Amino acid sequence: GALAARWPGPPPRALGEMLIAALVPVAQTPPRGLWRAKGGVRNVLLSSWLGREMAPPAPDGADPVGQALVRRYLAAFGPAASADLRAWCGLAGLPAAVAAIREELVTFRDERGRELLDLPGAPRPDPDTPAPVRFLPAFDNAILGYHDRGRIIDDAHRGLSVAGERVVLVDGRVAATWTVDAGTVAVAPLGRLSPADRTAVAEEGRELASFLSDGESHRVSVAASPG
Repeated sequence: GALAARWPGPPPRALGEMLIAALVPVAQTPPRGLWRAKGGVRNVLLSSWLGREMAPPAPDGADPVGQALVRRYLAAFGPAASADLRAWCGLAGLPAAVAAIREELVTFRDERGRELLDLPGAPRPDPDTPAPVRFLPAFDNAILGYHDRGRIIDDAHRGLSVAGERVVLVDGRVAATWTVDAGTVAVAPLGRLSPADRTAVAEEGRELASFLSDGESHRVSVAASPG
């Protein structure tokens, strides 16, 4: 009652979930995202999920968990800047973790002079490596994994990445959005697509339609390019 009186906007359940997440170490357990359905949020005490109590911070200020997080992030998203790491995880206290493992990392500079970090043995494909058409779901980490999303999406369309739009990659960049209705995958280009690109998008769209309909539909429509 007191919380609802102070913050009358959110529904009581959502307000309670936000309060618990802010004050109590919890883990969100499966199933949250269900196949073709929605599931409610289920939280469990983090100590129960891990099977042990949370370790207190190291007295020497070391952050082994933060260091592990940096390594795992770079394994998935490197090369990346420290700002990309912060944007992905939302944690501001990782500079010390990055500094602690810096000697084991390799560094690069992008075209703007930003320092990029990576693991020494991580794959770094040649820039000319073919990138086939791919349909991405909403909030995919291929986009949300970075603060500088210019590598994959034009600034004019950056808002799509946080609006829940599902996007299509052509040659590794966001070139269209897509929806599905009654078994038909509908593609809306954001700019001009070459005939070869339209064909590739349609072929991949048919595969997606089949997957989403358990093989009952191969329908896809690709709208005309804007302008």
